[in-house]
Amino acid sequence: MSDGTAVGWADVRTGDITVLNAEYRDDVIAVLTHHLRNNPEPVLPQRGPESEARPKLPPLTPADDLAANRPGEALRDLLDNSGPGLIERVVSQFLRRRTEWDSWRKGLAGERRVGAELNRLAHHGWRVLHSIPLADKVDVDHLLIGPGGVFSINTKHHHKKAVWVGDDSVKVDHGKPVPYARKSRAEAKRVVQVLERYCGFPVPVEPVLVFVGVTDLKVVATQLSVRVYQERQLAALAPLSGVLTAEQVERVYGVARHRQAWSLA
Repeated sequence: MSDGTAVGWADVRTGDITVLNAEYRDDVIAVLTHHLRNNPEPVLPQRGPESEARPKLPPLTPADDLAANRPGEALRDLLDNSGPGLIERVVSQFLRRRTEWDSWRKGLAGERRVGAELNRLAHHGWRVLHSIPLADKVDVDHLLIGPGGVFSINTKHHHKKAVWVGDDSVKVDHGKPVPYARKSRAEAKRVVQVLERYCGFPVPVEPVLVFVGVTDLKVVATQLSVRVYQERQLAALAPLSGVLTAEQVERVYGVARHRQAWSLA
């Protein structure tokens, strides 16, 4: 009404009209019906889909606990299940014929030595895992988790060889360049994807190349994004800190030790 008296109202959501004064019933219905037709309920913005809940791993079982893995576990299994028999080994040694198995045994020896060095870092608050299986039948040699972050460690055993490391290539005894650095970076990225998927917070992972048994290691890179050490130099990682809290270290370790976390990595 012109004097401000209410005579009716309409619910724009349901279209229901309520008349407060019967004397003006027809006029109220006509006016409000016209209003509803010309002023439909505004379409409110749809609420976006909830972000995907962070996936959860099933309870850890002994079969899925990678903390039980020894250094070089994958190579041990390979040699035990597919390696040469006694006669083949004797013949190869007699003929001084190098085989693929020799490379695997040398790799196993290198991983054992690096594993022993890494295990010493446990006294400084670091967690260590060995031989983490990925989806494409390869593995991460070692994973070091602690206050200084996470390190994805690749072991290369070049007994009595000289190693040269450039920005993106490595040469052993002046041989052809090998893509050790590039592969280490790619491996670290895979580790990041797995850990952040289940942890729910940023997990920095640095790639590390460790050379075992070399006579000389020369690093001439100026922009290398991969840490390079000989096995005895791994102690340099011990004092690193300020990247992960103690609680985050345990969370990352809990995810990393679960075999099923890596099943699609």
